[in-house]
Amino acid sequence: MRNYIKDLRKQHQLSQENLADLVNVSRQTIISIEKGRYNPSLPLAIRIAQSFGTHVENVFEIEEGD
Repeated sequence: MRNYIKDLRKQHQLSQENLADLVNVSRQTIISIEKGRYNPSLPLAIRIAQSFGTHVENVFEIEEGD
């Protein structure tokens, strides 16, 4: 799964720590998601999308073969 968290964070001028605080996870979790090493649960994906004021589909994209 591909994600656009890093791009959205920069657009919203949020650090990894800021985003982590907003969605109630550790900074390491945000790092792992951004690098594609961890796919978030659906509730977490929704909280991340809501923190950017957008839909989950605008943050996460399923790649072919996933």
